[in-house]
Amino acid sequence: MNPQNTVTLSIGVSIILIALYLAGLFFKLVTHRGVFASSDKDVEKEIEIPEWSKNKSIIVLLLSTVAVAFVSEKLVHTFETLGDRFGWTELFIGVIIVAIVGNAAEHFSAITMAMKDRMDVAVEIAVGSTLQVAMFVAPILVIVSLFMPVTMPLVFTIPELVAMVTATFLVINLCNDGESNWFEGLTLLSAYLIIGIGFYFL
Repeated sequence: MNPQNTVTLSIGVSIILIALYLAGLFFKLVTHRGVFASSDKDVEKEIEIPEWSKNKSIIVLLLSTVAVAFVSEKLVHTFETLGDRFGWTELFIGVIIVAIVGNAAEHFSAITMAMKDRMDVAVEIAVGSTLQVAMFVAPILVIVSLFMPVTMPLVFTIPELVAMVTATFLVINLCNDGESNWFEGLTLLSAYLIIGIGFYFL
């Protein structure tokens, strides 16, 4: 496939993924909101009255987004220097280091919920964050790259595809029974370490 067809295919797939992601949000938050509501009475008692108004929350969110974008730009240049010093490839930095730092807030929230024995919320945070990156952030970057000197096609190498498919099936298998234990958590961490080692030597 020539580069032009690859870019065209990437744009088409990106638009579909973005539309599907937004439809999923509409499904969960509007049309079928009650399906995803918790039936635990103790959880319902913990619901607190918001301290901020909607407008204040939106303004703080926008300002935070601008601040994060500025810090991220500085962080990328720092990682380039760090990668040259330790011999890390751009692939390893992007897949492992940037992913850990960029999703630090989600990781903290998921761990906090897990420590409170709210595993349903913890898993939802982890899976939701992953879906957001895969179905919204990456496709948006593909479209934005059209206005840049170099376009970013939605193309992955074989090792990247193997890692994504393997991780997806592993999570589905572990979450299928609706229960969790320490060994399943250890399995997920081990799989992550194996993927990290694989990308380090690629």
